[in-house]
Amino acid sequence: MLTPAEVAEWLKVSEVTVKNKYRSWGLRPQKVGRLLRFRERDVVSYLDSRYG
Repeated sequence: MLTPAEVAEWLKVSEVTVKNKYRSWGLRPQKVGRLLRFRERDVVSYLDSRYG
């Protein structure tokens, strides 16, 4: 599970951008308490679909 900060690093964007845009990107977060976490495979799938 990746934090928004880790996803931001992968995507070369800010953490705030990840928190604001993850829905439009099709990333489905997992809630851990009040925290957002993203599955690595979902992020990789997004990158593959966007950049091939």
